[in-house]
This record gives sequence, C-alpha cells and structure tokens, in this order.
Amino acid sequence: MGCFSCFGSGRGKEDLGHYGGKGGNGGGAAGLAAVAASSSAAAGAEAGAAVAPPRAEKFPAGADKARGKGNAGSKKELAVLKDANGNTISAQTFTFRQLASATKNFRDECFIGEGGFGRVYRGRLDGTGQVVAIKQLNRDGNQGNKEFLVEVLMLSLLHHQNLVNLVGYCADGDQRLLVYEYMPLGSLEDHLHDLPPGKEALDWNTRMKIAAGAAKGLEYLHDKAQPPVIYRDFKSSNILLGHGFHAKLSDFGLAKLGPVGDKSHVSTRVMGTYGYCAPEYAMTGQLTVKSDVYSFGVVLLELITGRKAIDSTRPAAEQNLVSWARPLFNDRRKLPKMADPGLEGRFPSRGLYQALAVASMCIQSEAASRPLIADVVTALSYLANQIYEPSPPSTSKKGGSDQRSRVGDSGSTLSKSDDTGSSGHRSPKDQDDSPREHGVVNKGLERERMVAEAKMWGQNWREKQRAAQGSLDSPTGGG
Repeated sequence: MGCFSCFGSGRGKEDLGHYGGKGGNGGGAAGLAAVAASSSAAAGAEAGAAVAPPRAEKFPAGADKARGKGNAGSKKELAVLKDANGNTISAQTFTFRQLASATKNFRDECFIGEGGFGRVYRGRLDGTGQVVAIKQLNRDGNQGNKEFLVEVLMLSLLHHQNLVNLVGYCADGDQRLLVYEYMPLGSLEDHLHDLPPGKEALDWNTRMKIAAGAAKGLEYLHDKAQPPVIYRDFKSSNILLGHGFHAKLSDFGLAKLGPVGDKSHVSTRVMGTYGYCAPEYAMTGQLTVKSDVYSFGVVLLELITGRKAIDSTRPAAEQNLVSWARPLFNDRRKLPKMADPGLEGRFPSRGLYQALAVASMCIQSEAASRPLIADVVTALSYLANQIYEPSPPSTSKKGGSDQRSRVGDSGSTLSKSDDTGSSGHRSPKDQDDSPREHGVVNKGLERERMVAEAKMWGQNWREKQRAAQGSLDSPTGGG
C-alpha cells in the first residue's frame, strides 16, 4: 500500500520551506517571549520538551512546565544553555529594519521561493557581508508562531554538519523571520524534478553522496540527540545542498521529541506532506523514528528513479511512487528499468540493486520491519564511497550499467570479486553481474539479503579505512 494522505497544517505543498530556523527576535528577550505567549500551550504540546543533544546541557528543572505555559521562560531557557566548554549558546537577534536592508526591502530580485509558511529571500547582512537566506513567516494564525518557536529551540541546540545552520531570528512586533546560512545549490527537489532545458541531471555518484549525507542528518537526530528528535517532514524539498552537493536537513518547524523510557511512540496530530507520510502515522497519529525512516525511503526512491513522490501527470497506476515501485521489487529483471532515465544508463548494476534494496526495506508497511537509520547510514556510506566510472561509449555494454565501481579509499574492485563476499554469501559475481539472471525472486529474502550485504560491505569498508590509517605500508587497508 502506498503512502496515506497526511492531514494537518496545509504544509503539504511547501516547496521552498527550504530553510529551517533557529527562530528570531529583533527586540531580544521580549520578542521571543511574545512569540511564546502567543503560541500558548499548543506550542509546548507540539514542540515537546526542550532538546538537549550531546554537546549541550539539558534545560534546568521545570523547563517543561515553562514551555507548557508558553511564557517568557522559553527565552530564559535559551539564555542558560551551554556547550561542552561552558560557553553560552544563543541565537543572534535582528531587527526587522536590519533584515529589510539585507534584502533591499524584500525586493523581487532577492526572492528565492515561497513555501507553505512564508517567502524566502536571499540577503546580505550589513557589517559582516554574510550572504544568508531569510524566511519571512506569514503573519496569519498561530501555527506560524508555533513553528517559529519550535525551530528556535531545536536549531539553537542541534548542531551537525548535515543540519542547516541558524544564523539568527527576528520577532519585531508581528514580524517573524528566520535567518539561515545560504545554501547555494538550492534543494534536492530543484535538481531532481522539472529540470529546465539544458540542465544536466545528477549523476549516480552525486545521488548516493546526497542520500548518505541526508541519512547522517537523520541519524544525528535519532541516535545522538537526547532525547531523540523525530524530524516529521523529511522530503526532497527540505534537503538543501551546499558546495559540492553537501546535503543538510532544513525546516524543523514540525520536529517532535521522540519517545523516551518505556514509551514506544508519541501521539500527535498528523502533519507532513502527502506521499512521504508513513502509513501507521497517517492512520493513527502514532509517531516513531521509523516514521522518518519511511519518509527517507521515499526520498531515496526519488533519487534513484527521478520520479516525484506524487505525480498527478502520470498514469493512475504510477502517480504514487511507493505504489508504483513495490511490485517492481519482486522481479529482479525489472530493477534496471527503475533507474532514472536521466542517468542514461550510467550507473553500477550492483549499486542500483543495493540502493533499491535499502529503499525497499525503508518503505515497508510495518514500522517494525524497517531498518534503523544507523544501518541505512552504514549501507549508503559504502555506496557513496564507491567511485563509479562509466565505460567509454565505444566499449560500454548495452544498458550502460558498467560494473567498474571502486571503493574510494581501499581501491578494491567490485566487478569481479569482493573481499567481504566470502562470509557465507554467494559470490557477488554470481549474484549481481547480470540483471537478466534469476527471474522472479523471493521478494522478502532477496531484499533482506541485499541490505545485509550492503551493511556488511559498509562495515568491512570502515574496518579497512581504520586499518589503512594505522599502517603506512598498507594504503589499501590490507584489501
């Protein structure tokens, strides 16, 4: 079954809510206190308790009550946060006048795009000259206030190379603006769908790099932040790309604290984006980290196939990406046909099978059957560190899916043999070299085997890297 409809904030069509935020206050403590007060108790319910990742101390006792009341305590909590070195963590505050100047009074020439909760502008800060992205939230309704406050709290505490950085915020009067680092390459969605004429599609190596980076961002939220954070709005438009296609997650307005202790889930209103929403969450409102894993699987399918999560321009049977893809997983001969035509056949067959296997496991209907994001990171890190080099046109095989993929650091080829293929598995050559082999396979066992192999290869690759770092005489890590 495909993704179920997600109900809620009208956020489903947010295309350029690209920049998550650490919230803002032009007038300092008073501005953010006003935001908290206007959000009322609902802000506390949606945001949950304040987040304390590994590098930040937890909020003082009673912080939950302060957030529940939605009063000035939220700003006071931010003020006392400290990093591992005892330095106070605080977000920079801007006046509305400063941000208007940075965007040339919000001129059209600075306009980047518009999402469900506001318009995004490119700006240059006076004094420092720093180029930033400024999201001006819509001023109607309290939902924008709640998202604003959640992003202030989340991104003031969460710091990782695969999460977008908050520069500051503004809460002057009824103005709500979030200031983020500028991501020059836009969103993943911009590079996958509705490409303008002449724009080249992403190559296979870049797609795997983006997938691995986005997965690492989720891994930080799920496994490193304490308590864990459920992103709740993972989609291609919320993955921003910096130089070298470095992926960062953005837009944390719907983020939710995960279950702690003996709790298995958190219950909340169903909010998110149609096509990415996990079925159990859409039906029951019960949210877990596995809900994010499902959404990640949909994005990984987008990266592999070049298709949208929901595309009403396609035939009825192909409009929902998950519904279209699931039957194809059952027949290995059809897997190469799932690759994005924009790749023009330039992808490694084995890498394609492994990436599809990971995606297939992530979009399992039952949450318990989905892998942990840490296992997804292991598999995709391995795929991202392969260097795929397509054969020259004169020597490439029909279909263009050349097998000359090499591990970036170890240099061991996967086309003929693999060092890790001897651990109770058939030779990768026997398994993966030809998409015409085997015919219809047992779908459950096949997917699990392929994911297990990808995990095993990823772990073996990491061990080789560590060995290589400890031995100058063995640059390939003993491979």
